[in-house]
Amino acid sequence: MTGDINRGGNEMRAIAEGLFTDETPPRLIGGKDRETGRIVFPCPSPSTHEPVPLSRDGKLWSYTVQRFRPKSPPYLGPDAFAPWVVAYVELPGEVIVEARLDGVAFEDVTVGMPVRFKPGLLDRNDPASAHIPAFVPAELAV
Repeated sequence: MTGDINRGGNEMRAIAEGLFTDETPPRLIGGKDRETGRIVFPCPSPSTHEPVPLSRDGKLWSYTVQRFRPKSPPYLGPDAFAPWVVAYVELPGEVIVEARLDGVAFEDVTVGMPVRFKPGLLDRNDPASAHIPAFVPAELAV
């Protein structure tokens, strides 16, 4: 499990270390509490949580649309702001994660829709941009 993933010559750079597995396709890395078994995302300290790969498939639990540029810091995205869907995705039996929802018009987003994990570019207009946790509608995932 790592932060930079080499995909046949194309390296995927995660926005933070320890977010994605190094398998193809990647998965999010959660943390399983060593005492309670509760799963969280992202994985906190390995001394208290065991890193575990999370399911790629989930359902949209809730969402909102981010319509203004977040304050910097901590926001590291492009200066040219474009709204996006902030999704809360239920990974059944595991955890609810917050991530961007790509590949769907705002008016077509529905609670309960099946989605699949697919890391997205922080700056969608820059192919060298860091990758962030993102999901797409399941029928669009390849």
